[in-house]
Amino acid sequence: MIMANYGEKEEDSNVLELNYLVAIVQARVGSTRLPGKVLKEVVGVPLIGHLIERLLRAPSVSEVVVALPESHVNDGLAEVAVRFGAKVSRGSELDVLERYAKTAREYPAQNYLRVTGDCPLVDPDLVEAIVALYAENSLDYACTGLSFPDGLDLEIFSSEFLLEADENARDRFEREHVTPYMKKARSGGGHVLEHHQDLSSLRLTVDEPEDFEVIENVFSFFGGNRFSFQDVTNLLDTHPQFFVANEHIPRNEGATLSTGGKLWRRANMVIPGGSMLFSKKAELYSQKMWPSYFSRSKGCRVWDLDDRPFLDVGFMGVGTNILGYGYPLVDEAVHQVVNSGNMTTLNAPEEVELAELLCDIHPWAGMARFTRAGGEACAVAVRIARATSGKDGVAVCGYHGWHDWYLSANLSHGDSLQGHLLPGLEPQGVPGALAGMVSTFEYNKISQLEEIMARGDVGTIFMEVERNFSPASGFLESVRELATKHNAVLVFDECTSGFREVMGGLHLKYGVNPDIAIFGKTLGNGYAINAVIGRTEVMKAAEDTFISSTFWTERIGSAAAIASLKAMKQENAPERAHKLGGEVRQRWQELGGAFGLTISPSGLPALSTYAVEGYNPAEAKTFIIEHMLEMGYLAPPAFYASIAHSWQIVESYLGGLEVVFEKLSSIDPNDLLSQLPHGVAQSGFGRLN
Repeated sequence: MIMANYGEKEEDSNVLELNYLVAIVQARVGSTRLPGKVLKEVVGVPLIGHLIERLLRAPSVSEVVVALPESHVNDGLAEVAVRFGAKVSRGSELDVLERYAKTAREYPAQNYLRVTGDCPLVDPDLVEAIVALYAENSLDYACTGLSFPDGLDLEIFSSEFLLEADENARDRFEREHVTPYMKKARSGGGHVLEHHQDLSSLRLTVDEPEDFEVIENVFSFFGGNRFSFQDVTNLLDTHPQFFVANEHIPRNEGATLSTGGKLWRRANMVIPGGSMLFSKKAELYSQKMWPSYFSRSKGCRVWDLDDRPFLDVGFMGVGTNILGYGYPLVDEAVHQVVNSGNMTTLNAPEEVELAELLCDIHPWAGMARFTRAGGEACAVAVRIARATSGKDGVAVCGYHGWHDWYLSANLSHGDSLQGHLLPGLEPQGVPGALAGMVSTFEYNKISQLEEIMARGDVGTIFMEVERNFSPASGFLESVRELATKHNAVLVFDECTSGFREVMGGLHLKYGVNPDIAIFGKTLGNGYAINAVIGRTEVMKAAEDTFISSTFWTERIGSAAAIASLKAMKQENAPERAHKLGGEVRQRWQELGGAFGLTISPSGLPALSTYAVEGYNPAEAKTFIIEHMLEMGYLAPPAFYASIAHSWQIVESYLGGLEVVFEKLSSIDPNDLLSQLPHGVAQSGFGRLN
């Protein structure tokens, strides 16, 4: 490949013209990372206006056409482009190569200059330099090289070559980024214009808010766009502070990030923590590769924002979809509610039917209340329990959400909840007056609970029936006896464990009845509904304290739960999920053993996770996730079973995992970090920021 240099000497004043060169500027309003960026104004002019004006000052450019997506959201952008002297063409949103080919047919020319709308500092002199390189060597493709700043990217190609690329390029990346096919086809004979200095670390594009700050500094300094690229490089010496804001952003990062990855960056600017649910934080899975957002789902398949399909053989909606995504019976019930009305001044009749169904499944219970989230269901349950017992003290075991009553356990001893699923739960914002009201005990350690109850100030025992370990012989029975002995309300939180093995709460399997039980997760198969059920004399206490919320009365959740309960019973879903989860756990260990790896499963069989002994847990997790992603699986070291996981799908997943285990076994544990190009995924709530 022959390279020419730019900027070593004054450019020849003679302009080498091409026969009608059209500059095509691809642009859209719907940028993932910085929406509406091309319309953001600097010194009173939209960025796209500055770019059009600068291109039209290049003598070789005959016409500027702004190639936009067809959606009406870009109509305002089209008006601005025309106002600044450009023509407009419309085409595909995602298939940008098709958009270019369509533009070329509408505006015929022998050659086209490609510019992206996020490069407002493209220089007329630079345009002339690449035109000269292209024309002098009778090329059909040429481009600026990596020695130029990110944001001074120009490509020039013939009409024939563009149409050839449109016909032959098949890969999604090739079609989204327009010219990869051309670059590959001309890798040995194309021409690259390089700068005589290495300015590759300078970023003059606009993808992030920090980028806009840099561009605004430049335009504001000159008071308009009548300045050259050389003027900009001079600012590096005289005003280096103008270019600091975006120094941390890697070059061409947008070409490697998925649409979901870009949106996740935006999310962290406007949503604390990026997501409403800690478990959906992208960095928990991969620092760069996790797709983050979905466009649609069905069965156990999820499509991301780039329409890439993934098999979800991991958390399945964080444990909510035991029937699989989009289960017809449940979705039909929801559609009927949407069509007939979800919310009115009157109550939804479905909540009565749902309460009766849950009490039929759990004969010890006589009444029910409903919420939409698990944390608030736990808060309702502890309020009712305290109102019943008349005591503030609560003994807890397990994880029970984010509310003040639970996190107050860490006010007295900062690590009281350390072993209860999520470490590092800081109680900032929890009133200090709650200190000492909640005490923790370890699962299967009845002596710890006996010591707490002997104090006499605890009126509620709040615990999970089972999560990582099965109950020791007599443990649950002893808990029940202690609650009865001390007139305490026993609450079983089965938000996670409910309907995972038997039809109802897991306490039915062990034959130990609480005073209150809580259900969520699977109850609505992905629709928001949680239930608090209990003995009538206990639940009646809810009438003596204020527990009320507008959206607990909406209709979708109750309708979805009724349909889900019926479907789970018809499909025998709890038993099937339990059996499948147990089989997958066994296969994990067999696959690992075949390559000398020791796999340690934990959790309920239907909600299994595993660790690879001898390896740093976060490093092994990252390695497994990223390699499985490359094969099309959402597959952290976990398997939350659903009836949508056919054995064919499971075998496919295990086949992929076999490949990953073999690769992992060949890496020394001390060298694993070096095999993670994007770094290590986060773990634990303590790393939220």
